Amino acid sequence: VQLQASGGGLVQAGNSLRLSCKYSRSAFRRSMAWFRQTSGKEREFVAAFRWTDGEKYYSDSAKGRFTISRDSTEEMVFLQMNNLKPEDTAVYYCAAEPRGDSYALPQYKFWGQGTLVTVSS
Repeated sequence: VQLQASGGGLVQAGNSLRLSCKYSRSAFRRSMAWFRQTSGKEREFVAAFRWTDGEKYYSDSAKGRFTISRDSTEEMVFLQMNNLKPEDTAVYYCAAEPRGDSYALPQYKFWGQGTLVTVSS
């Protein structure tokens, strides 16, 4: 399984950004997620969806502002981020197939390389 995240950049607070994660065909039947990480901190859960029924999960900080979605035709997973805040600044990673039952733990089998999001105040 290969994952490649893109779409990061520098934006002002209040604006939007959409991250993309291109996945290989072998990731099609796998639950996927977005995490983020800042220097010196552990990787933090942002959003996930369960491939079996499309159920979506969000962190408290992401609820109401971020939306995870998938385009199966294009083999892409997206993270639409609205009303960005400076505290959203981080490297964002897409991940596939959680090792356990929790979608919120950074224990996924496959990871993309990360894309940097910087939100200025």
